[in-house]
Amino acid sequence: MRSFIATAALVASAAAHATFQELWINGVDAGSSCVRLPASNSPVTDVTSNNLACNIAGTSPNICPVQAGDVVTVEMHQQPGDRSCANEAIGGDHYGPVQIYMAAVDNAVTADGASANWFKISEMGLPSDNPDYWGTEVLNDNCGHYSFTIPPDLAPGNYLLRAEVIALHVASSVGGAQFYMSCYQISVSGSGSAKPPTVKIPGAYKATDPGILINIYTTLTTYAIPGPSPYGTAAPAIANTPWPTTATWNTALQPKTVPTVVPTNLPGASSPVTTPTGPTTTPTGSPTSGRSTSTPTTTPSSTPTTGGTVPLYGQCGGTGYTGPTVCAQGICHVLNPYYSQCTN
Repeated sequence: MRSFIATAALVASAAAHATFQELWINGVDAGSSCVRLPASNSPVTDVTSNNLACNIAGTSPNICPVQAGDVVTVEMHQQPGDRSCANEAIGGDHYGPVQIYMAAVDNAVTADGASANWFKISEMGLPSDNPDYWGTEVLNDNCGHYSFTIPPDLAPGNYLLRAEVIALHVASSVGGAQFYMSCYQISVSGSGSAKPPTVKIPGAYKATDPGILINIYTTLTTYAIPGPSPYGTAAPAIANTPWPTTATWNTALQPKTVPTVVPTNLPGASSPVTTPTGPTTTPTGSPTSGRSTSTPTTTPSSTPTTGGTVPLYGQCGGTGYTGPTVCAQGICHVLNPYYSQCTN
């Protein structure tokens, strides 16, 4: 059983709010280019509020292209623009599950999350009960990164991607659970046809659900993750051995800056995805196609170039990459077949 008490959690809760801010696609940093950034890092606590879908969120003109089967990573931090791994992604003993939802929409830029039909694709609740270790602690181990796979058989089109943490540190009374979520705007390409069963948000949760109304200051051996079962996968079984705290995300390569432009060389993409407003690119084609047939005309902010060289942490290689390959600082490391990066 944890040694702290609920009073300590109440004090800590005021200073440890957080926001999902950035997106990675097969190791390529898309930054905040296609996220609807929430107005603040404060949580939603009313499970009947329309804000439970995408938070009190801003807007984005961009859609990030993703292929069915891609590995996608969401990134959470406490303060806007802070990507430092020295700070916990969500601190203050905000223990609880991490969940990922998607919703097929006609237009990811204008879609209303509260009116959408959602299905879950990934979740992590209590991966270990010896000692109790939560999905948010795994998130903190990995500098706020949580990775998952877009279902390989998913039908192509525009989607909202919803990342959520439910903090349970004061959840022993109704209305105490804190929901932190952001919605990303993506377009999925591929040859699949799957349309998973859906739920409404709000609607999928009740304030009295056992995974929402819960006292986590007792030793737990089970935990009922709220919402539907994830499509095509399952949460890891609760282990009775200590959960490893070693990061699986390469925190040494964590960038300090936040790209705000959709990269034009995302894995498998020959050009940027079409957006309804098209402020940063000039592709042609349908916004639901997931890929454009035009030639990219912009350079992504995550891979700036100067004099034919790539700065530290910029992209220097990978399948489909046509930019500079000489690092101005460090050497070009291969992270995966699609992405190489300049690192020390």
